[in-house]
Amino acid sequence: MIATIQAWFQQLYETTGFNFTIFYDPYDWDRYVAGLRMTLLLGISTILASLVIGAVGALLQSGPSRVLRALVNGFVVVFRNTPPLVQIFFFYFGLGTLLPDIRSADGLRAPILNNVQWAIISLSLFAGAFNVEIFRSGIEAVPRTTIEAAEALGYTRFKAYRYVVLPLALRVCLPALNNNLINLLKTTTLAYAIAVPETLYAVKQIWSESQNVLEMMLVLLATYAVLVGVLVWIMHRWERALRIPGYGR
Repeated sequence: MIATIQAWFQQLYETTGFNFTIFYDPYDWDRYVAGLRMTLLLGISTILASLVIGAVGALLQSGPSRVLRALVNGFVVVFRNTPPLVQIFFFYFGLGTLLPDIRSADGLRAPILNNVQWAIISLSLFAGAFNVEIFRSGIEAVPRTTIEAAEALGYTRFKAYRYVVLPLALRVCLPALNNNLINLLKTTTLAYAIAVPETLYAVKQIWSESQNVLEMMLVLLATYAVLVGVLVWIMHRWERALRIPGYGR
């Protein structure tokens, strides 16, 4: 089956000039798959981290401490109002140069955090700033009487937030949260700027060597259409599973 597909795409190139090398050249295919794996790593890691940042930030933002509220508000203002590419450059080229180096196993100097880790940190903080505001809007939509009922049952503030407020707030803010996470998946392409070998980086290497820009751009567009489509499907299933009459609509 694989040999048949490879032969068909090679014949397509010979007869029409459309050169989809990844479908008949094992070397290009391996590079494309490696880039796709890196994109999935970036997407999953940043989505999970940004959700945690958003939930914790919303909790602190609605807390009694003025200092913590000010810090969270400052965090939101900085990361929401600056371009994500500038943030990536700031972390990788700015903060990265301030951290001490370590010695690798072969005795060479290496940074404590590599470009992949900086990309995950930067993108997580960027999306997390938006998630803080999204979760905050959901928390404010939960009736105060619901919180008072939880406290009357003996819940501490943290437990009331974890077991009562956050589950209800999540149902309210899921549509906005879905949009932010989808945008985050697409924003992972910016990691290309610091040489993270994700899908765009791998595809760029392939078309630079094989001179098949149009074909690889079509593959790139189709790849992200599928990835985003799968994420949209998952988020919609999650939204339907959590739906409660009276919340979220």
